[in-house]
Amino acid sequence: MNRINKLFQEKGKNILSVYFTAGYPKLDDTVETIKQLSSKGVDLIEIGVPFSDPLADGPVIQHSSQVALKNGMSVKLLFEQLKDIRKVTDIPLVLMGYVNPIIHFGFENFCKKAQEVGIDGFIIPDLPMLEYQKEFKPISDKYGIENVFLITPETSDERIREVDDNTNAFIYMVSSASTTGVQSSFAGAKEDYFNRIKSMNLKNPAMIGFGISNKQTFESACKYSSGAIIGSAFIKSLNETSSVADAVDLLLKKLGE
Repeated sequence: MNRINKLFQEKGKNILSVYFTAGYPKLDDTVETIKQLSSKGVDLIEIGVPFSDPLADGPVIQHSSQVALKNGMSVKLLFEQLKDIRKVTDIPLVLMGYVNPIIHFGFENFCKKAQEVGIDGFIIPDLPMLEYQKEFKPISDKYGIENVFLITPETSDERIREVDDNTNAFIYMVSSASTTGVQSSFAGAKEDYFNRIKSMNLKNPAMIGFGISNKQTFESACKYSSGAIIGSAFIKSLNETSSVADAVDLLLKKLGE
C-alpha cells in the first residue's frame, strides 16, 4: 500500500504536512530537514523543487526558491541527496514542483528516480488535467507515484469531481485564491467553501493548505478536512532560527499556541 493511503487509513484526522524548499537555507539541509520533521511528529513532508518562477507561491517561498537555486539545487542533485532517505524515515514524502524543470529532466526519468528513492507522490500545480491524463498519468501509474491536484474556492464542482476521479492520494484544498502565505484565522467565505467540499462526499481525503500558521488555523483546517499543510510558516521559522532542529521546534510551538 502507498504510504499516503496508509497514513490516511491509520490516522485519518489532524494530519500535519509540512512543506520546505530543497536546498534551503543551505544546499545540504535537505536530508536534515526531513530527518528533523519526521522525528518530531510531522505526518507527511512536501519537498519543494525550487523553480525560478513559482507562480502559486507567496514571497516567503519564492525567496527560498531563489536562494536554493543560487545555492546550486537542481532536480538531479535533489535525487542524489534523497538516495538513502528511506533509511531516515518511512513517512510519506511528496515532491512539489512546477512542470518546466520536471519536463526538462524528463518525466519518465523523474518518476523512475522518484520510485528509486521512495517518493510517494507529486504535486505539480501548473500541470493541466488533460495533459496529465493523456501523457503523464500512464507513466506515473507505471512507477506507482500518486499525483495530487489543487482546488480553490473558485474550482467548479465538476472540476472537483474530475480531480477526485484522477487521484488516489488526497486533494489539496487551497484555502484562498491568492498565493501562499500566513493568515491569522479563517472566516465566513472560507468556511462556506470548506463546508461545500465536505458536503460533496469525495472518495479522497482533503488537506487544507495556504495560510496555516498557528493553533487556530491548524485546528480550523482539521475541523473541515483530514489535516493541514504548512509551508510559509515553516520557511519563516527557518529564517528566525540558527538550525533546522530549532526551526521545527519553533513551528510546533506556534501550532500549540
